[in-house]
Amino acid sequence: MTRGKDEIRGNWASLLLPIEADDSIEFSKLAEEVDILIDARVDGIYSNGTAGEFHNQTEEEFDRIQSLLAERCGTADLAFIIGACQPDPTIMLDRVRRAASLRPAAIQMILPDWWPVTNGEAIDFLNRASDRADGVPLILYNPPHAKRVLSPEDLGGILANAPGVVGVKLADGGADWYEDARRHLQGVPLFVPGHHLATGIREGVAAGSFSNVACLNPRGAQRWTELMQSDMEAALEIERRICRFMDEHIVPFRQQSGFSNAALDKLLAAIGNWGPVGTRLRFPYRSIPSNDAERLQAIAKAELPEIIV
Repeated sequence: MTRGKDEIRGNWASLLLPIEADDSIEFSKLAEEVDILIDARVDGIYSNGTAGEFHNQTEEEFDRIQSLLAERCGTADLAFIIGACQPDPTIMLDRVRRAASLRPAAIQMILPDWWPVTNGEAIDFLNRASDRADGVPLILYNPPHAKRVLSPEDLGGILANAPGVVGVKLADGGADWYEDARRHLQGVPLFVPGHHLATGIREGVAAGSFSNVACLNPRGAQRWTELMQSDMEAALEIERRICRFMDEHIVPFRQQSGFSNAALDKLLAAIGNWGPVGTRLRFPYRSIPSNDAERLQAIAKAELPEIIV
């Protein structure tokens, strides 16, 4: 059953692809992963974000991943969002059409990404995608590495003319960014980075997160999200430690060694050691060695005992 936009909130766990040595997707492990996430009682599961390697799948694999997710979440009555993202707009629109038949809570998509689109082109594309979505709401994914990172003002103008889009996954910023978001995106559900979720909720802007903290541990991320409703100061203190852990132990893999964001998220999952994901990415992207995850496990447990549960 398709849910309303008010139910697309909270802590959303990313579906990460278990990749074998021959670059195939291990679907039995993927099914086990979905079941673990369901058992963790996260607010929802989403597929085919950056960490789900949407850019590196065949269309047959895309369909099989989404069908597996929809079947298991449907049986458990857990909300799920399908990422129909693809840099090619024609392929993406067809993914939207096929995803809609599975009746997810929403469909996440990016803007066409080979050449940056204008605001008018973005509006036209999103409205056509909404037509393909057959009543399923859309979530726009506008990450920091997009060809065009939209300001809150530009986003507000685009969304005012694309009513099928009911939320945006994006990177936040400092106090000025939050002020702009309140001015131009009032009432639009925004999904901020997982390690900034407490700040986003305190600022009255965030509806939730498609969460890298859930990559580290989905059950701990859910408990932390729920803590924000009862003890924001305690949640913010945990957030400060999460950010420090990320800055000191995770971000350097990108800044100093050039690993992708997907590699970082899989590293987090291996540190948390909660499911059969592993650190391997699909060729040609390089993976962070698993012994780095083993080295960081003790540090994460010591610094983030509320998350590593």
